[in-house]
Amino acid sequence: MSPVLADVLQVTALVGALALVHRPLGDYMAAVYSSKKHLRIEKWIYRSVGADPDAEMRWPAYLRGVLVFSAVGVLFLYLLQRVQDKLPLSLGFKAITPDQAFNTATSFVSNTNWQSYSGEVAMGHVTQTAGLAVQNFLSAAVGMAVAVALVRGFALPHSRLRSSGGTPIRTGFIGNFWSDLVRGTVRILVPLSVVAAVILVACGAIQNFGDIHHITTLTGDKQALSPGAVASQEAIKNLGTNGGGYFNANSAHPFENPNGLSDLLEIFLLLVIPFSLPRTFGKMVGSLKQGYAIVAAMGVVWLCAVVAVTWLEYAHPGTAAQLAGGAMEGKEQRFGEGSSSLFAVSTTMTSTGSVNSFHDSFGGLSGGVLLLGMMLGEITPGGVGSGLYGMLIMAIIAVFLAGLMVGRTPEYLGKKIGTREIKLAACYILITPALVLIGTAAAIALPDGKAAMTNIGAHGFSEVLYAFTSASNNNGSAFAGFGANTPFFNTTLGLCMLLGRFLPMVFVLALAGSLAEQKPVPETAGTLRTEKPLFTGLLVGTLLIVTGLTFFPALALGPLAEGLTS
Repeated sequence: MSPVLADVLQVTALVGALALVHRPLGDYMAAVYSSKKHLRIEKWIYRSVGADPDAEMRWPAYLRGVLVFSAVGVLFLYLLQRVQDKLPLSLGFKAITPDQAFNTATSFVSNTNWQSYSGEVAMGHVTQTAGLAVQNFLSAAVGMAVAVALVRGFALPHSRLRSSGGTPIRTGFIGNFWSDLVRGTVRILVPLSVVAAVILVACGAIQNFGDIHHITTLTGDKQALSPGAVASQEAIKNLGTNGGGYFNANSAHPFENPNGLSDLLEIFLLLVIPFSLPRTFGKMVGSLKQGYAIVAAMGVVWLCAVVAVTWLEYAHPGTAAQLAGGAMEGKEQRFGEGSSSLFAVSTTMTSTGSVNSFHDSFGGLSGGVLLLGMMLGEITPGGVGSGLYGMLIMAIIAVFLAGLMVGRTPEYLGKKIGTREIKLAACYILITPALVLIGTAAAIALPDGKAAMTNIGAHGFSEVLYAFTSASNNNGSAFAGFGANTPFFNTTLGLCMLLGRFLPMVFVLALAGSLAEQKPVPETAGTLRTEKPLFTGLLVGTLLIVTGLTFFPALALGPLAEGLTS
């Protein structure tokens, strides 16, 4: 079988599997977040943290829950790393330095999972499982909770009115953060991760708490093999669009990704929840067609990127000559060029950061497509939760633009998009570009930043641009030639991760509260049909234009310049 045909079959099988689970998983998640009942284990969790899961929250209270919970997570994970050498099962590893501990703590709590360390020589069993793996679940659940809160803002059929002295008062409730957090973890992420972990173990991924093994290689050298609960962490790292690997080679390591079946499973896990959440959205707002329009926009951009990167890698091997195997340098040798390209596009478009090849080895133009996937805001399909709320923000922008064209007040799902809503949406889309461009400019201008570049010229600039794009968009992947383990980058990238994760959530939840306070607007002949293919096209065009206008100058200095001159 030719490699191209194998690549086509692989993508076809992946799309078929995603389509097969789209309806049942999307409906199940809608039922989870709409249910009024609490499981026994959930009631125990609520009592242990002193939370009332039935108390409705307005957006400021919901936001306080998100921020306080995440701040506690950062502090706990930081302290765990700082005392690692005193913990059992530390494998003899030292405590993590303060700047790297800060970077790692913010990375995993913000669902970025950027790693400036090699897991197999830095993190013990307790830190990996009680710290990093736990945050893989919780950070993903936080993203899903915020997305569901925004959906409720659209879904409320009318403002809940209470009478106080005969005066109606708008409430604008958007749910309960603690209930959403616990349900997303207990009912969705944990069960799916258990199934995925069992399959990965069956494929050959390791799962143990043993000691480091020292072996003698065929050449007589000594090699240390690190053990660990790899399969369980691998499952949630992909399912929760986290990305932090147990080993430095991430999913290119055979202990994490043993064979072709596990490779396809991991790509499926990256995409399954982000591509199913639009169905949840459609179910909760009472119009499945609205969900189909969103998932169609996500799918079109993702599939076009897969085709583009695969074709560019086959046609243009990069700086190395084709005779020297340039197209496969740094790629996954076991599964081929197509698998590397499919994994790379899927991970950069889902805020995951998990890799089975090294993006630094992709050609200038194909590397530019991977960068663009993150610069879109990672909404095609995006991270768990963050992809959906990011796409809904872009839908609001698209509706606003359509309203300007016809001179009509924009509406989306029966809610008016007024001055307050469009300001919140505009603030949301400005945060990440500001972090990326300011951070890149500062790193290029300062000696500490330039010292981390192992390449000069356009590719060196791309390394720095990729790092700040990855951190600010909470992706976590990196160009391998970039040396980020310095106090300067551990601190600046850590700050970008925090601001890039939680500042957008402020505007998303404020928008959810604003929408929840509105009464629905009756549909008229002039209402824009946002469930039609025309709107899907407008949505795709909007996100490409907004991104292009913002990032084209930076892309021209980096990947475009490299690709056009190689």
